Amino acid sequence: MKDWTYENEQWTRLPTYLKHLPLFTRQLDLTSIFFRLLWSVFLQQIVFKFYIRLKIKGQNYHDLFKQYPKMLVISNHSSHLDATSIAASIPKRYWVNLYIAAAKDYFFSNPFFTFFSQHCLGAIPIDRKDRKGEAINLIVKLLTGQEKIWLILFPEGTRSSDGKIQEFKRGVGLFSRKTKTPILFLYLDGNRELMPKGSYWPKPGTLTIHVGPVHQPGPIEDVYLDYKTWVKTVNPNIEFDQSPSFSADEKSPQSPKESTHED
Repeated sequence: MKDWTYENEQWTRLPTYLKHLPLFTRQLDLTSIFFRLLWSVFLQQIVFKFYIRLKIKGQNYHDLFKQYPKMLVISNHSSHLDATSIAASIPKRYWVNLYIAAAKDYFFSNPFFTFFSQHCLGAIPIDRKDRKGEAINLIVKLLTGQEKIWLILFPEGTRSSDGKIQEFKRGVGLFSRKTKTPILFLYLDGNRELMPKGSYWPKPGTLTIHVGPVHQPGPIEDVYLDYKTWVKTVNPNIEFDQSPSFSADEKSPQSPKESTHED
């Protein structure tokens, strides 16, 4: 596939995997709205009600969306359940403004995955092999061009295999500061037990999502340390990897892989 620059004059010639994004189409996709409604009902009323008991603690999403219609939503990441459980916890009325940064080579790898990623997940395709900053530019354009958007990112960049929260990659801080977008802290408790890395199907059980404070745009060091402090109040027994050095220049483009929901 040829490189894509995401410039304005190319909006009329979008590849299929970008046509569900209203920033580019300038109109709501009724197909996406229909299938996301069906998917939300399936998730919220069946999967995360009877098979997995989803509990939500902390701040109220309705109040948050009124105050912060544009946010980055981050959480710990140790399971394929993470993105869908976060989506299931958010009232369906806000799903039209909900997106997930997802690896293009996995979530857009075939026609079925592409359709599902577009119309059910609201996935933003991120090319993890991109070294030209195109994925970064796409997310920045979304955050600056949309009046209402909640973008789910996983700052650890990859699922934790042991449940420890890994050091944050620089993408979240970059996006937040560059677009002046605040960050909502979430903590998922029980995700690894239900579907650890390497599993192909979740076990029934209970998953709790703690909705925490909103962090204003700032250096990734501050975001990580404040997230760590907050999570410790929720789960004092949680373990973190060794303290990150954060030696790289935050303004330097990083690999898109660092902020996506991976395969």
